[in-house]
Amino acid sequence: MTLIDQVAAVLRRAGITHALVGAVALTIHGVNRATHDLDLLVVDRSCLRSDFWTDLEGRGAFIEVRKGDLTDPLAGVVRFRFPGETSVDVVVGKFKWQSEVLDRAVLVPSEGEIPVVRAADLILLKLFAGGPQDAWDIQQLLEGEDRDELIAEVEKLLPELSADAAKLWRRILES
Repeated sequence: MTLIDQVAAVLRRAGITHALVGAVALTIHGVNRATHDLDLLVVDRSCLRSDFWTDLEGRGAFIEVRKGDLTDPLAGVVRFRFPGETSVDVVVGKFKWQSEVLDRAVLVPSEGEIPVVRAADLILLKLFAGGPQDAWDIQQLLEGEDRDELIAEVEKLLPELSADAAKLWRRILES
């Protein structure tokens, strides 16, 4: 099993909803972008406990837990590294809308048992992150045949995000 499969297996055994996000999710939705890691989104803060990952640590994985503070937009991130494997980040969200993103994630046959966030939800996550690479990723997602459907869905869900995310969305649509 690959490192991501092992991380996902721990999450499944614990009953923690998770989904692929980041560059791998972009690729699944038709946007090719290089990445140096694989990202999973969760909203369960128990993932930030070091003892939660004892099984993987016992198999030789290096695990780094970084907890966010009150001002951080995330509850934290857990990074996993194993020799010869692509690193894996478990991004721990803390908002209700992120939990709803996970509830809408779908299984993609090529990804086995790991759900993937839908394209509109990936746009929401990118708007939330708000960086230049995120804006580029959104533009690429909007270049597909389903542009109008994506825009309509994002518009419906956008009120759950911050004013800054809405401003970025408007800027992207105007460009």
